[in-house]
Amino acid sequence: MNRAPGLSVRFKLTISYAGFLILAGGVVLVAVGAYVLYGLPDGSFLIRGDFLVNRATIVRSFIPIAIVVFGFLLVFGLLGGWVLAGRMLGPLDRIARAARIASSGNLSHRIELEGHQDEFRELADTFDAMLARLEGQVAEQQRFAANASHELRTPLAITQTLLDVARNDPDLHSRELLERLYVVNARAIDLTEALLLLSRSDQRTFVRESVDLSLIAEEASETLLPLAEKHGVTIETAGEVASTVGSYALLLQLTTNLLHNAIVHNLPEGGSIAVGTAVAPGHVILTVENSGASLSPARVATLTEPFQRGSERARSHHTGVGLGLAIVKSIAQAHDGTLTLTPLDAGGLRVTVQLPAAPPLTTPDSHAIGKSK
Repeated sequence: MNRAPGLSVRFKLTISYAGFLILAGGVVLVAVGAYVLYGLPDGSFLIRGDFLVNRATIVRSFIPIAIVVFGFLLVFGLLGGWVLAGRMLGPLDRIARAARIASSGNLSHRIELEGHQDEFRELADTFDAMLARLEGQVAEQQRFAANASHELRTPLAITQTLLDVARNDPDLHSRELLERLYVVNARAIDLTEALLLLSRSDQRTFVRESVDLSLIAEEASETLLPLAEKHGVTIETAGEVASTVGSYALLLQLTTNLLHNAIVHNLPEGGSIAVGTAVAPGHVILTVENSGASLSPARVATLTEPFQRGSERARSHHTGVGLGLAIVKSIAQAHDGTLTLTPLDAGGLRVTVQLPAAPPLTTPDSHAIGKSK
């Protein structure tokens, strides 16, 4: 916004300090003058050394002194107010300087305001924390853009290579070429749809309704049962009714992604998955626990980043596009929830999604029962 130039805050505070000091001094001088005029008896004489003075003499002597005192208070108030205002506004100058540096694109600068905790220190610490979050988010977005470009470029490059081979080799069987192009194109479509889903969950543009996580867990388990049987993985689903408020489709996608990851990143043979729901005070919890290879805490901390896979970045025939847990994290955050990944000592991973519980339903019958009691 274009604003007209105005007085600085330091100048305004200086005027305020000086004005308050003059006002306080003026009140004192007026009180003394009032006492001289009306407090002393009329016609009284005071002995001061060898001089006799009356009230009129005192009044004539008091006026010049009052003027000098007013002048002193004015100068002292302006100078002292300017210095005090500068000291008080010093932290704000540092915060403003940090904001200007951040607006230029440098998010690594921090205020790091020293001293005891007060309002200015709290503001500076909050600003530093905001800069740290912004720096992390910008770095994450840059990595995401680079990885997405790489992932999208790969199927396009493969397609281009296949087309070049087909053009230069007229004896190549078209059916084999079509099969390869179909696989590559399907992967590109899956990646694009995953990116669109991730964008949708980030924007929170979805209709909210009451959702039971236990029913969603059962539906996702039934859907992925053929894939689990193909990999020799057993799925056990148990838990209680866990109602939350959100998008049924997105929460189903969240659960499906967790189960898919648990299946494809499991033991080669005899793997297992345990899916459970629970209710805690104010929250509902979805837990997916799978057997598998041992994972270090440092490795687990990177799994929610886009295009990270359980063991390595190289794909196999069953790996996804590398956005599974990134989408899960985004959907959980869009529902004001949290995602926690915990490596198991025996190998494998426990994923816990905590969401706000749905508010209890109130019906006319319940109100009537409450009144009858």
